[in-house]
Amino acid sequence: MAMYLVDTNIFFEVLLSRARKDECKMFLGFLRDGKKRGIVTDFSVHSIIVVMNGLGRLKELRTFLLSLLGYKGLYVYPTSISEEVKAVDLAAECGLDMDDAIQYSSALSVKTDAIISFDRHFDGLEIPRLEPMDVA
Repeated sequence: MAMYLVDTNIFFEVLLSRARKDECKMFLGFLRDGKKRGIVTDFSVHSIIVVMNGLGRLKELRTFLLSLLGYKGLYVYPTSISEEVKAVDLAAECGLDMDDAIQYSSALSVKTDAIISFDRHFDGLEIPRLEPMDVA
């Protein structure tokens, strides 16, 4: 079964009720039920915590964090300092900002089949970028 890195923006589509939330919900449902496999970095989880706190959406944040415990096919991937150093090098080499470089570095380390994201900065890299509908 393929392994995917799930970028932060996939969760934000749902959490913030954005335009593409339905396709993201469907994809996340596959992960929740164990029909697809994926990782989310601890960096993404912490980024979501910071943004949702800043928006004053602590109730939704709590629900999100608790929901992570119930996913059968999604794992939180902890980044190490050495991996973050690698991300700095990738940022310079690939023209990525640090947020994207940490995601990409993690995807390379885990050898994911694709990055699920709406962020086109991942286009043209060694690991392909797909959108949720591409794997639904």
